[in-house]
Amino acid sequence: MGMWGRFAKAIFKGEWKLSPMSWIAAIGTVIYVLSPIDFVPEAFIPVIGYIDDLGLWGVMTLLAAREKSRWENSLREGSISI
Repeated sequence: MGMWGRFAKAIFKGEWKLSPMSWIAAIGTVIYVLSPIDFVPEAFIPVIGYIDDLGLWGVMTLLAAREKSRWENSLREGSISI
C-alpha cells in the first residue's frame, strides 16, 4: 500500500484528523460537481463548463496534498504510528 493508501487508512481509522476546512472543501466540491446547478453549465458551454469543476478538483488536490504532508511530517516526528 502506498503512502496515499496509508494516509486514507489513518483518516478512516481515526488516527489522523483532517482540518475542518479540508472537510468543508471536500464536501462542498462533491456537492457542487454532482449538483445540477452550476456556475458555468456544461450543457450550454461544454468545454468551458468543465473548467470550474476541474478548478475545484484542483483545489481539493492541493488541500489533500497539504494534509498528507502534515501527516507525513507527524510520522517523521514520531507523534503517531501506523
